[in-house]
Amino acid sequence: MTTIDEKRVYSDREGTTTVFVATELGVARVEVSGDIIGEFSLAHRCAARDIAAIDGTLAVATDEDVLDAAFSPLEFGPAVTVGFDGDDLLAAGEDGRLARYNGEWHELATLDAVRAIDGNLVATAEGVYRVSSEGVQHAGLTDVRDVSASGVPLAATADGLYRLGNGWMDVLAGDFRVVSATDGDAYAATADQVVSRAGNEWTDVSLPVDDPIADIAFGDGVYAATESGTVLATVGDGWRSRHLGLTGVTGLSVR
Repeated sequence: MTTIDEKRVYSDREGTTTVFVATELGVARVEVSGDIIGEFSLAHRCAARDIAAIDGTLAVATDEDVLDAAFSPLEFGPAVTVGFDGDDLLAAGEDGRLARYNGEWHELATLDAVRAIDGNLVATAEGVYRVSSEGVQHAGLTDVRDVSASGVPLAATADGLYRLGNGWMDVLAGDFRVVSATDGDAYAATADQVVSRAGNEWTDVSLPVDDPIADIAFGDGVYAATESGTVLATVGDGWRSRHLGLTGVTGLSVR
C-alpha cells in the first residue's frame, strides 16, 4: 500500500528518477524516488523492442522505426536494438544492418542476429563485435545475449559470463541473458538467478519476485524490470517492486 508520505513524494517530483520501460504495448514512464516506485504511465504506444538513454537523450527500437526522445521516427526502419556510442546512436535492423546516427544514418556493417548494443560493443549470435573508426571487427565469443562496455567490458553468453582482459576470461558459468555495469558495480542475470559484483566478488542477489529479468540499469540507484512487467529498485538497503500491468518487457533505461 502507498503511504501518504509516498504520495507526496510522487506529486512533488523532486529528487525523482525517471525510468523508461520498453514493452510490447509501448514505452512506460515510471517515476522512482529512492527505491519508492511511484506514478507510471504509457508515454508512447508502440511495439518497443529495446530502449537506450544517455545524458538526457532517449532512443527506442520498434517494429516500425527508431524513435528519438520525442518519440519521433528517425527513418531507420524496423529495429531490434539501439545503444549509444558516445553521443552517437547505433541501431541494428531486422536484416542485421548496423548503422550510426549523428543527424543522418551511416551504414557500418551487416551482422547476423544482433541482440544488444552498449557503447561500441555489439552482441550477436556470432559473438561480440567492436565498432571503431576502422570499421566493425569481431572481438570473440559466440552466442552473446548482452554486453556492457563500461569499465571492464562484460558479456552475457549462453554458456557463461565473461570479462575482457587478456582476451575474454570466464567469470561465471550459466545461461546468462542480461549484464549491466558501471566502472565499479555490475549485475548479471540468467532466467532464474541474479548476481552482482562489488569489487572482484560476485554474489547472489535476492529479489522479491521470481520472474526472469529483462534488463538492469543504473542511476541514483539500481533498477530492473522483469519480462512480465514488474519494475524493481534499490538504493542499497533492499529491493522494492511494483507491477505495471504491462507485459512483454524488453528493456529499461534511466534518463
